[in-house]
Amino acid sequence: MIDGEALLKRLQPSLEGIRGRIHPNVDMSKVTWFRAGGLAEVFYQPADEADLAVFLKKLPRDVPITIVGIGSNLLIRDGGIAGVTIRLSAKGFGETQQVSQTRIFAGAATTDKRLASVALEAGISGFHFYCGIPGGLGGALKMNGGANGGETAQHVVEVYALDREGKRHILNLSDMHYSYRQSKVDDGLIFVGALLEGQKGNKEDIKKAMDEAIRHREEVQPIREKTGGSTFRNPEGTSAWKVIDEAGCRGLTIGGAEMSTMHCNFMINTGNATAYDLELLGETVRKRVFEKTGINLHWEIKRIGQFVTGKEVKPFVPSPSDNA
Repeated sequence: MIDGEALLKRLQPSLEGIRGRIHPNVDMSKVTWFRAGGLAEVFYQPADEADLAVFLKKLPRDVPITIVGIGSNLLIRDGGIAGVTIRLSAKGFGETQQVSQTRIFAGAATTDKRLASVALEAGISGFHFYCGIPGGLGGALKMNGGANGGETAQHVVEVYALDREGKRHILNLSDMHYSYRQSKVDDGLIFVGALLEGQKGNKEDIKKAMDEAIRHREEVQPIREKTGGSTFRNPEGTSAWKVIDEAGCRGLTIGGAEMSTMHCNFMINTGNATAYDLELLGETVRKRVFEKTGINLHWEIKRIGQFVTGKEVKPFVPSPSDNA
C-alpha cells in the first residue's frame, strides 16, 4: 500500500544535506503522457549529479528505486509505485553542448527534440531522427530509441551512469549491448548523460531531414492525443501496425482506452482511461494478433508499478494451441 508520508518520515534522517526536491504521494498521472496511473510513494528530483550520488549512498538498501523520464513511453499502473521514484530534471541534467566538430555531450534529461536542434546548430548530421521521438535522452539510451531509420546505438561513444551506491560508471557502446529497441545493461544503473557522435554535415540538408521527420510524424501519428508513442515493437519482417490492423484491432476500445484509428500501433486515452484499461487493451491486442497471424507482439511501452487489487492484467502468453 502506498503511504508516502510514512516512508518520507522514515527516510528523513538520511536526507540531511540533500538539495533536490522530495515529495510524498505524487500523482503520476500528471507526469505520464497517457495521463493515467497511480501515486509515487516518494518522488525525488535531484539537484544535480552530485546530489543524486549522495542520495543514493544514504538511501537504505531495502527501499526500492524506480527511474522515470519525461513519461512519454511509460504506463504507470493504478496501484502506484512503491519506494522512491527518481526523475532527473532539465535544470540539473539537461546540459547539452557541442564538444568537437562531430561530438555532442547531452545530459539524460535532454529532450530528443533539443538534441536534434543542438546538432543542427553545430552542423552535425545523423541526429535528425530525434525530431520524431517524443521523449528524452535517458529513455533513448535505455531503449535504443529510434525513428525514420536512425537509432541511438549509431551515435553512442560513452554513457555516464550512477549505480545504487552512487558510484559513477562510464560505459562504451559495447557495454550497452544494444539491439532493436532495447539495451542489456544493469537495471540498477541510472543514466545521467552521454557523449554522442555524428558526422560533419550541411545545415540545410540537416534541416530538410528534420523537417521531413516532423512532417511524417504529424501526418501519420496521433500526436495531439494522450498517447505514449508506439505501443509494440515492430516484429521481424513487418510492422506492428500492419498485423494489428490485420487482426481487426484498429479502433478497438476498452473503457477509455483506444487503439488509434489514425495509427493503430498507438494507444490513446480518450479522456477517462485508467492504466488498467490501457494495459488490458494492449494485452487483448497481443492475443488477437497472435490468434490471427501467429506473431507474438512485444511491448515497447514500459509498464511499471502495482495493480489495484481485483484489477490485475495477466500478460498474454502464447501457446501452440492458440493459433492451431
